[in-house]
Amino acid sequence: MLYQELPTEIGDPIPANTPHAISVNLPTWQDNIDYEEAHERVISRMSNGYPRFFIHNQIKKLMSICEQKFAKETESCLLFPNHSTAHRCRIYIRQYYLSEKFVSPVCIRLAELTVVPLDENISTSFHESVTLHVVLFPKDAFPIAKSFWQHTGVGISSRLAEYALGLMQAKQDEQYTKIPTKRRSSFKIRYCNPQISSPKRISPTDITFSEHSEKVEENCYVEERYGRNLPILFANKAKIALKRRIAGVLGIEKNGDNLDEVISRPIDTNERGVNGITENDVYLFPTGMSSIFHAHQLLLEAFQPKKSICFGFPYIDTLKILEKFGPGCHFFGNGSSEDIDTIENLLMSGEQILALFCEFPSNPLCKSADLKRLRELADKYNFSIVIDETIGNFINVEVLKWADIMVSSLSKIFSGDSNVMGGSMVLNPQRRYYDTLKKVIEIEYEDLLWGEDAIVLERNSRTFRERILKINENTEEIYELLRKNPKVKKIYYPKQITSEIYLQYKRSQGGYGGLFSITFHSNLASQQFFDALPIAKGPSLGTNFTLACPYTILAHYLELDWASKYGVESGLVRVSVGLEDKEILLKAFQKALDSISDE
Repeated sequence: MLYQELPTEIGDPIPANTPHAISVNLPTWQDNIDYEEAHERVISRMSNGYPRFFIHNQIKKLMSICEQKFAKETESCLLFPNHSTAHRCRIYIRQYYLSEKFVSPVCIRLAELTVVPLDENISTSFHESVTLHVVLFPKDAFPIAKSFWQHTGVGISSRLAEYALGLMQAKQDEQYTKIPTKRRSSFKIRYCNPQISSPKRISPTDITFSEHSEKVEENCYVEERYGRNLPILFANKAKIALKRRIAGVLGIEKNGDNLDEVISRPIDTNERGVNGITENDVYLFPTGMSSIFHAHQLLLEAFQPKKSICFGFPYIDTLKILEKFGPGCHFFGNGSSEDIDTIENLLMSGEQILALFCEFPSNPLCKSADLKRLRELADKYNFSIVIDETIGNFINVEVLKWADIMVSSLSKIFSGDSNVMGGSMVLNPQRRYYDTLKKVIEIEYEDLLWGEDAIVLERNSRTFRERILKINENTEEIYELLRKNPKVKKIYYPKQITSEIYLQYKRSQGGYGGLFSITFHSNLASQQFFDALPIAKGPSLGTNFTLACPYTILAHYLELDWASKYGVESGLVRVSVGLEDKEILLKAFQKALDSISDE
């Protein structure tokens, strides 16, 4: 039996029966192609999807409410957690909508909707007010607005949407007694328009929406009542614990440690290898991509805007952020020593750089960047280095010392349960730009990580150390099986790819991580292997269960030739290994290998 119950239908959430799952079941190669081509067979069955690419049903309900009250018949909307991100979305839509449509400027409007509990003095699950920032735009601009949502990762979370709907439902339904602690609420709406000088008040009784799901109530009750989650009142403590864990100052945690113990523990360890680091150098974000987006924005704000460098073939939206939100970037997609030579020549010629962004190792090719050489160039030519450690993680590698800023997706192995989004940014207090960056971020930073998401992340991450070590072991076993099989063309895994560089940063107790990619001698072989592999299949990585996807098809379907120039073949299969018994996993992968026909 595999670690995770597999969903049975296309479009079902992964994990199965999980309201806030962040992956979705696409079990065959053709399913993934049909998804990319928007075939009705697949799209009509999508009840879930990766949150930056798929708008959760709870968020859709809120969008419908906002469109009902704010939008013209020709308009759609998206929802954001604060004004600045909504304003940035408006700027983005204006820039790309006008450039594509060649029409006169349109009015892209902002509105606010605030939901306030009736009695704020009672400590219950519903005690916080929620303000939604609404961006209204022409319906045919929705794909552009959606690309902003995808690239930046700053949209509202599904748990925030669920919470807001619960408040609204409580107001409209006086019999709302499924959970005894919940109560009625009121809400107010403020409408902002560039052409209107004063807010327009709208009666809350005018709001209509479908009945809030009883299943949502049940999920909330079970999670809080039986100890899986703490009530939202503990969100601030959960965030402190998260920051301390990410800063690497907690050491080995014990079973039974409570939040008060975690946040009050004296700092007597440092797993980051950087003197002086504390939780005050850690900043939380609603998604990993949001942390990358805000790292770039921080640098643009702190220094004179210049082009950045994207080093190595990155996850797709990192490159889009650097290209679309600022002066642009230089792309060195191979991430090789020859690329570093070219960068050095570029800098010697007088080109000035804001920052270099890289992953360690990279996704999906698992290449490791020569951080020491890049650091020498950064110090000599006055630019910052931003390292994404999502794939490596600080249990396996020690790379913060080479970075000015470290970013990571907490949605992945740090959480493991594939049921919550989050991201982090860490400033290195030993780098010369630290004081400048610290000054700017203390002014600009807004904590947009929804409290319930923080609570889930904190709970999930308590065991991340032991999970990583187990996954390291499982992955090496699978690697040994695959590398000996003649049907396999190439394996991309840190132990195989640029291993001499990876070993320079590998911690003594660390391993090679849980991610690898694999190619075969034909696309047919890739499809046969993928279709026969009896594990969960969908987007995302770093899950406690083994998860695979045809990476290039999902991430670069409209640019396959471009991706292939950097070694990312169309038949590449990416695998994220989980916690299953290794014998079960070895049998699963052997079965998939056996399914490949002789050619």
